[in-house]
Amino acid sequence: MSASTITPYLDFAGRCEEALKFYSQALGAKVDLVMRFNESPEPTPPGMLQSGFETKVMHSSFTVNGVRLMATDGCNDQSKFDGFQLALSVATEAEAHQAFNALAADGSVAMPLCKTFWSPCFGMVSDKFKVRWMVMVPGE
Repeated sequence: MSASTITPYLDFAGRCEEALKFYSQALGAKVDLVMRFNESPEPTPPGMLQSGFETKVMHSSFTVNGVRLMATDGCNDQSKFDGFQLALSVATEAEAHQAFNALAADGSVAMPLCKTFWSPCFGMVSDKFKVRWMVMVPGE
């Protein structure tokens, strides 16, 4: 049996390019690939895309701290992030504060960074795209 992986695939409802730039600045993400709907080798089925989405991001891939994520604009502006969070583990408290504060810009803090029984520095934040993050330094 071959190795299996699970890769988060985020739907930004028309804001994918903005999100890729944000994560590059906030977390040092490296964008590996961006393909737009109008660059697809096969045409999009008629009626699948909301008007104006022809040049939006059909598929992208990026890495944060060596972890691969994928993202899209989706087919319309109606998606929402609900029922999951992304857990970002960093090596130091200084890195946790930098990442947390960058993600919190124009977002909302659910739990400020603090010491917990499982981590010397843990907090929860929703970024400006409503993606929920748990930022932490691993405990011992």
